[in-house]
Amino acid sequence: MNYVQTYHIGNNQPSRTKKTKAVVPTAQRVHSLDAKTKRCKRDSERQTQISTNANVANGFLKTSFLPKLKETKTVQACEKTAKTQRDFYKSLSKLAGHYKIEPMQTSQFDYPYNMALAIWDMEEKLKQSVLNWQEIRLLQDSKKTYFISEEKYNTGTTLYYIPIEPLYQMLHDPKRKRNAQLLISVCSYLYYIADIPYFRQEDSYLYWMYEMHKEWVEQDDETDEAEKYQLEFRKAELIGDCIEQKIFNRINLQVFEQRLNSFTSRDTFDHDCRQVACTAFALYTQYPQESIFRNAPIKDDPDNEEDESETIGMEKYISFISNIKGWLYESITDSINNEFNEYGAMQEPTICKCFDANEVMNTSLDFENRLFALLDDMCSLLYNYETTRK
Repeated sequence: MNYVQTYHIGNNQPSRTKKTKAVVPTAQRVHSLDAKTKRCKRDSERQTQISTNANVANGFLKTSFLPKLKETKTVQACEKTAKTQRDFYKSLSKLAGHYKIEPMQTSQFDYPYNMALAIWDMEEKLKQSVLNWQEIRLLQDSKKTYFISEEKYNTGTTLYYIPIEPLYQMLHDPKRKRNAQLLISVCSYLYYIADIPYFRQEDSYLYWMYEMHKEWVEQDDETDEAEKYQLEFRKAELIGDCIEQKIFNRINLQVFEQRLNSFTSRDTFDHDCRQVACTAFALYTQYPQESIFRNAPIKDDPDNEEDESETIGMEKYISFISNIKGWLYESITDSINNEFNEYGAMQEPTICKCFDANEVMNTSLDFENRLFALLDDMCSLLYNYETTRK
């Protein structure tokens, strides 16, 4: 068995993501969770201080300093052999070629500074040129030394909940029925192809949240508001089932292009609907089988319940929902806030590329970048319709 060792950059340990706090004000677009990442701690070791000769007090103003060697311990952990450095530069060249980056020439420096400097240079250039780049790691097993690059779509601790009640209202609005039909095709794509969970599906996260709150209301039927709340649940269920039945019909995908081509814009709202539909149709055409969960991280140990309990799964913050207004929504999001506050991280679309002797995967997060932007625009569009409807 080959044992793989990972080398991190610097003396610091990476800080954990701060647990999410109270979330979700009612907003025009998708809703952001209130979470920040802690700053990295200072290095526990300080660089040796060296005093300059008094005769050259101003000399440093004309000197370019190379970055401080912050990974002396980790790089030196690799066995100091010619093969280690040969593998290192071979993998680095492969990584640079994949991302079309010109690496700094560092072979003239002594080991291990040459490797540390090359890593620093590559990280700086990846930050500037690769949209979703997250980090690179240097690994060594019993046979080789190589890089792994991680790309991740940053969701920004956001709830991507698409409200369907505005769509129901649009269907019954004679002035907007054409808009509703076009957006139903968009929802059919999101439902069938992109695999967005629907809150009336029993295996969905929001179904469980709705059922839990419904039980609470039924148990507390002595309050004056109980009947009103029960009506809101029945409304959410009826409208939810109605819209699901419509977007479940695959005919909406078959006539998607026809509806798009025949749609004419008469005002700003029409223009926005068409833009959203064009984005969705382009994704449907280019990625006819891709799910939003295609690059969801896979747990290293499926039996490790602790890992699962500390991470917010993508299916929990991406979904169709009844509405994003009113008592019911506020009550549900309060519960979501309380639950998410117990987690340490959010699961996000991630790609890891290995730069060893094998062929590098030619994959990207282009689909995710465009799909999450579509969800954002769709939420905004439906929210604005309900806000401006007379």
